Amino acid sequence: MGKPKHYRPPGKKKEGNAARYVTRSQAVKLLQVSLPVFRKLCILKGIFPREPKKKVKGNHHTYYHLKDIAFLQHEPLLETFRDLRAYEKKIKKAKAKKNEKRAKQLEVRRPNYKLDRLIRERYPKFVDALRDLDDCLTMVHLFAALPALEREKVEVKRVHNCRRLSHEWLAYISRTHKLRKVFVSVKGIYYQAEVQGQKITWLTPHAMQQVLTDDIDFNVMLTYLEFNETLLAFVNCHLYNSINVRYPPILDPQLEALAADLYALSRWFAAGSRASKLDPQPSSLSGSEEGQGTALKESELRLAQLQHQLPSNEPGALMHLVEDVAGDEEEEDEDTRECKKLFRNMKFFLSREVPRESLLFVIHAFGGTVSWEGEGAPFDENDDGITYQIVDRPTQTHRILSREYVQPQWICDCVNARIILPTEGYLVGRVPPSHLSPFVDNDAVGYVPDYAETIKRLQAAAKNQVLPFPGVGEEDIEDPQSLLAEGVIDRAEANKAAERKQKIMTLEKQYHDELKMELQGVSYSSSTSKQVSVEETEVREESLPDAEQIAQDTANMSKVVMSRKKRRLYEAIEIGKQRKRDEINLLKERKKNNRVSQKS
Repeated sequence: MGKPKHYRPPGKKKEGNAARYVTRSQAVKLLQVSLPVFRKLCILKGIFPREPKKKVKGNHHTYYHLKDIAFLQHEPLLETFRDLRAYEKKIKKAKAKKNEKRAKQLEVRRPNYKLDRLIRERYPKFVDALRDLDDCLTMVHLFAALPALEREKVEVKRVHNCRRLSHEWLAYISRTHKLRKVFVSVKGIYYQAEVQGQKITWLTPHAMQQVLTDDIDFNVMLTYLEFNETLLAFVNCHLYNSINVRYPPILDPQLEALAADLYALSRWFAAGSRASKLDPQPSSLSGSEEGQGTALKESELRLAQLQHQLPSNEPGALMHLVEDVAGDEEEEDEDTRECKKLFRNMKFFLSREVPRESLLFVIHAFGGTVSWEGEGAPFDENDDGITYQIVDRPTQTHRILSREYVQPQWICDCVNARIILPTEGYLVGRVPPSHLSPFVDNDAVGYVPDYAETIKRLQAAAKNQVLPFPGVGEEDIEDPQSLLAEGVIDRAEANKAAERKQKIMTLEKQYHDELKMELQGVSYSSSTSKQVSVEETEVREESLPDAEQIAQDTANMSKVVMSRKKRRLYEAIEIGKQRKRDEINLLKERKKNNRVSQKS
């Protein structure tokens, strides 16, 4: 008996999924590293598990593509991690022998590595880095607000570095007026900016004490943070150099000690823009590497040279923060110019109970001038030029008549609406209107809140547009007869318009009746409609099927023709639509109940 046609002896070359995919344990043995090192390599290189169509080893395994593992075999970081492991053994051996001096020397001379090459490898173009910046910004802002914990390896130095990088990003967005949306939620504050045509959305936690739980694997998060720090540093360096500002910035030590880092960065931008006008110099993209190696004496010398360029803490000195660099107006798009002028010529003062850092960032990004309560502020509370004071308390005892006292939500709603909203609903002690999310398309959802309609009409009024009334189409606006109720035309024209409207309604009703009769299969005309009695019409309507029933039967017939897969997909779509309609009806019912309760 001969061998089968496709006979393959055991242990020989594999085919199919068995040859293309390996499990995680097989990959670890192939690379000869431990599981934590393998996980760190995959995170830094951007290699993730795959889902093969046929899992050869079973469903309880994690699979990787064999080409990805071969890609890791030639990674220089693999040898670096092996050397670090051998170095850790030396330190452990010195501590075991109680040779503290030797252990300290080894700790000081611990080898280090950089991820610059990986950034260039994973993001060949700068636009690619911007597209992948959402999670990076969210994680950096998260660790900037976390407390330092030695048991979780969250060091003070790393927290300070995250805070510095996040402030540098916020300062650039504020200086270039690239912020587009702001939404305050329970999780934190959502921001969306548009940089070089890419929309970047990130989440920042509230300025509160963060409580760390035990169910978080900080080793994995710190590995992601290590890569994200390097990525954000490269992005900040490129963006700063694109507007002719030196990177890394040098902050005012006094403001930095007062935790006014964002304001200090804004002053650095103002000084850098003036210096670039006087002495423009080409900047290189390797500024981050050069800045890390700058000596302390050289930094102090540059700081001393720039002290005369920085604006002083005098009333009105913050107006320099919104100065335009020469030629910026030509490069700015329409959205940027609109955002730049929203809070122009307005001065804001932040009370001590409001989130200072967030409001400082948002108001600067939309062209406003802002100060706060405390040392290092540009102007104090008694300044006569203040137009709005942001307060978040039940009552305000001391009031100045020349300014308005509003809640912080008013700033966010004005930013999302791109207009200055009326302040009556946001005054101190009042319940503000609903804070609507700018990331939700009300028209697509099918439910438009009342306050969204109000904002839409205020926007139309600001742009000198006329919007239809609720329940009225836009075609009614073009018709001058729709403005009769407002007294735009006289009584004679009103009577003529009423008669014309009555005729149109009669013709429209007759047309619908004819269409309904045609759907029922009966010839119907205007001459025969006058001769048919009321009783005969009622009998005919009872005997013939309804138009809705005909449409439903047609839909069922088309459903029968479908294949089983398409029919299930169609049913799932219909279930989703029905669920969406139920949610909208629930919202409308709640709105109706709220109105009834308010009236009662």
